[in-house]
Amino acid sequence: MKALNLYAEIEEYLDFNDETKSLHSAFKEIVEELNTKTLIDIGCGQGAFLQSLNNLNIESLGIDLSPTQIEICNINNINAKCIDLCKVDNKFDCATAIFDVVNYIPKKNIRKFFECVKKVLNINGYFIFDVNTLYGFEEVAQGVLNIDTDNKFIAIDATYEKKILETSITVFNQKGDIYKKEKESIRQFYYSKDFLIKELKLSSFDVESVLEFKLHDVDEYDKQIFICKAT
Repeated sequence: MKALNLYAEIEEYLDFNDETKSLHSAFKEIVEELNTKTLIDIGCGQGAFLQSLNNLNIESLGIDLSPTQIEICNINNINAKCIDLCKVDNKFDCATAIFDVVNYIPKKNIRKFFECVKKVLNINGYFIFDVNTLYGFEEVAQGVLNIDTDNKFIAIDATYEKKILETSITVFNQKGDIYKKEKESIRQFYYSKDFLIKELKLSSFDVESVLEFKLHDVDEYDKQIFICKAT
């Protein structure tokens, strides 16, 4: 939880606006084609995707495990709750999990996550999510990033090894003449397309299509978007 809140604190400094808009646009197009009336966005963050749906007639709910992110959603009048997916009682036509949400889930929990998604969907509801490809982890996500602002210094060091991306986040916040240090680590897990299709099938989903997607200006596809239907 501390890691999620620390990430929420630095998210605005990461300058992923163009990438975020590109991915949200792709998801929005899919949601429109499915004629979705109700939607839950899992791991909604600060609610940017839900805001992008404002011109559509969709009743939506965002959920996230970070109280900091949900507080920002509520300030911006976005319907969002800090609640675990498995504790959601409502039913929706569509569920989305955008920007690596599935990659944050450990392998031992992945089937339970898919089953909880299935539980919140109406009959024949859709589940749309993206994951990083192996190229995305090995060639794009790895590296070091330092950000220096007037009152904050951020150091991010990401290393991919044995199908796990370990991202260390260190933040120095200036308070007067003193800097306060915070450090947390976030893990993401690589999942192959075949593995996810198998787990989805065992959780009563049919994978209708897997779209290759370039989030960054790179040589190969760094993301895949899964479009799944509850059976």
